[in-house]
Amino acid sequence: MASAAAQLETLIQPAVEACGCDFWGLEYLSQGRFSTLRVYIDHADGIDVDMCAEVSRQVSAILDVEDPIAGEYNLEVSSPGLDRPLFTLAQYEQHTGETISLRLRMAFEGRRKFTGLLRGVEGEDVVLQVDNEEFLLPISSIDKANVVPRF
Repeated sequence: MASAAAQLETLIQPAVEACGCDFWGLEYLSQGRFSTLRVYIDHADGIDVDMCAEVSRQVSAILDVEDPIAGEYNLEVSSPGLDRPLFTLAQYEQHTGETISLRLRMAFEGRRKFTGLLRGVEGEDVVLQVDNEEFLLPISSIDKANVVPRF
């Protein structure tokens, strides 16, 4: 995880949990002068607009005081949804047996994008079965991963 994202997570996670929600993860997208900070929250009973608004108010107050982001940014607070992004090894383990889609930071065996069955976690590696082949992909090399929803 990038140091800016790690710093933001350290600031934001306690505020999310103080609101009674689970901190799922965050994405910090820096695009020149304008950035987006997307905070994902979860709750056993689901997430509603009021929860998102409350977390947004709390996180905004902390960011206003700490001022960790230079320049303008948009704060978005939402549920991870059905196509939830995966950030931690524990989240990968929780979704073992589901189909996921992921993108690597650098190519592995000539490719960066993989979609397959999540077999689990071994140490710091995510085990992904694509067709009849298993790949052990270090979590540190994964740029983005999402659960592929089943309908």
